[in-house]
Amino acid sequence: MTAAQTTPTFEGGCLCGAVRYRFDGLPLSSSNCFCRSCRLASGATPVGWVVVARQHFRWLQGAPALFNSSPGVTRGFCARCGSPLSYQHADSAGEIELTTGTLDEPDRCPPTREIFHADRVAWAPSDAQLPHHAHGSSEPPLPG
Repeated sequence: MTAAQTTPTFEGGCLCGAVRYRFDGLPLSSSNCFCRSCRLASGATPVGWVVVARQHFRWLQGAPALFNSSPGVTRGFCARCGSPLSYQHADSAGEIELTTGTLDEPDRCPPTREIFHADRVAWAPSDAQLPHHAHGSSEPPLPG
């Protein structure tokens, strides 16, 4: 980046405004997830996620209530309105995932892949232009 350019900043928060967050810099990744756990935690299929470096992230106002949804996984949500906000995995302590829909400007972070496609509900729309991964993005994409 040149001196004239600045680091992009992103903000977001829950439906009622009790919890707000900010991160600086571009997300490490952006995905739509079709897994059953995300479906149950959000009531939606798929759920959009941006992954950001924990060191560039902070809660601005309030803090989410936390729920250990599976071994090593902690999900954050607003205790007042229920908005799902975050996902953290013990194996990725330096990262935090945020629900794309809670960003103030979600159009700035479109998904670049779809994960847990093997769990996709048959009627849930899928973007044929994106790579699909049967499970996590560490696996190779499914054939075309």
